[in-house]
Amino acid sequence: IHHVSARRDGPFVAFNSACIPKDVAENELFGHEKGAFTGADQPATGLFEQAAGGTIFVDEVSALAPAVQAKLLRVLGERRLRRVGGRADITVDCRVIAAANCDLREAVAKGEFRRDLLYRLEVFPVDLPPLRERPEDFPLLMDHFRREFNREYGRNVAGFPPRVLDRLLRYEWPGNVRELRNVVERL
Repeated sequence: IHHVSARRDGPFVAFNSACIPKDVAENELFGHEKGAFTGADQPATGLFEQAAGGTIFVDEVSALAPAVQAKLLRVLGERRLRRVGGRADITVDCRVIAAANCDLREAVAKGEFRRDLLYRLEVFPVDLPPLRERPEDFPLLMDHFRREFNREYGRNVAGFPPRVLDRLLRYEWPGNVRELRNVVERL
């Protein structure tokens, strides 16, 4: 989406909410001011500011703490944020793409995700079914990964025998595309 858009010349910033402690996400996304907390000896820009003119990808958005969800809602609605410990608003101009590996509607029903944030994120939803429900994607993905690993390892693997493709198509792929990528690398 980023590379074929008018924002392609701007930065692409990726952030995985599940990879860091919930109390650190706010600082990473929105930055902080000097003195905001112990060790904050100078101000720091957050990822939203770093993505100015480009795109920020927030992976595992469902892992964000409720307070951070509220701040994200404000960025989406008003295009403004306030750094941790800050007193002034900062205007931000970036596209926000978010992904979740769970059903956000179910998370809303359980009280784990803000309903108003879900509505803001659903401007242009892309529902991607699991790999096991997209057998037509196997040859394309396998060929893509084959070419990627040929370049990376200096190899010249031409393709895969039909029996290998048949066997892979019968597998359930609980690890989805990441698992397929690893299998192609091992092959």
